[in-house]
Amino acid sequence: MSERSENEPENARESRGIQSIEVGGQLLLALAHLGRPAPLKELAREAGMLGAKAHPYLVSFGKLGLIQQDGATGYYGLGPLALQLGLISLQQVDPIRLATAELPRLARATGHTVGVAIWGNRGPTFVRLEEGPTAVHVNMRHGTVVSIRNTASGRLFLAFMPQEQANAALAGANPPEDGWDSQLERELEQVRQQRFCSLVDGSVKGITALSAPVFDGFGKMVLAITAIGPNASLVAGVDSIAARQVALCAQDLSVSLGAKRWGGALGES
Repeated sequence: MSERSENEPENARESRGIQSIEVGGQLLLALAHLGRPAPLKELAREAGMLGAKAHPYLVSFGKLGLIQQDGATGYYGLGPLALQLGLISLQQVDPIRLATAELPRLARATGHTVGVAIWGNRGPTFVRLEEGPTAVHVNMRHGTVVSIRNTASGRLFLAFMPQEQANAALAGANPPEDGWDSQLERELEQVRQQRFCSLVDGSVKGITALSAPVFDGFGKMVLAITAIGPNASLVAGVDSIAARQVALCAQDLSVSLGAKRWGGALGES
């Protein structure tokens, strides 16, 4: 090691990387962004490099199993090692832990109480809550089970679960809730399109709730991020600052769990 390296500040050594790995990594990022196998020319263009420069990296990645080339088409796709790493990463990530870490920031950004709801044995269940600066007089605590049909969180789960499971959930609700009907289907279709739900005067009069879904890498909704506040201060709909904060938080968490970022007004960063 040279004298310059020995005298280099510790934080500088920690932040210094290997440029060739970072350059080659652009090809892996390009494959992930494309979401499908691609020919060398397209893959190189997506990574911002010439094909002649990209090819040696692809060969090395192929030897490691990160990339594999289809013998028939010549297209490059992610290899078995990439699949193994992805599965291990998904197994190690705890969605509730990730979401809990975001709640204090989200409560400050929205100015309201926020929480994490999962689908439990008895329906939508709040497992984490973070109070905001605006008081909300609702009997909510960790472990509170809320209405399936009459809360924003519950409607999110209804919208993204299989129809058969949704019917069974409504039929088995305690206390009983109305079953499936055409009005509910229209409302849930809008929720699916927006990947967002707002509800005014749902289970509690005078209260508005804004909720967005968090998906894992397999496209399954794993939890809901929800903001709760008085009608007078928490604006319903998709255009408010609070709505965008909730939706972007849910998207960021979804990406951390392996999902692809989606578009739309609420998805704009």
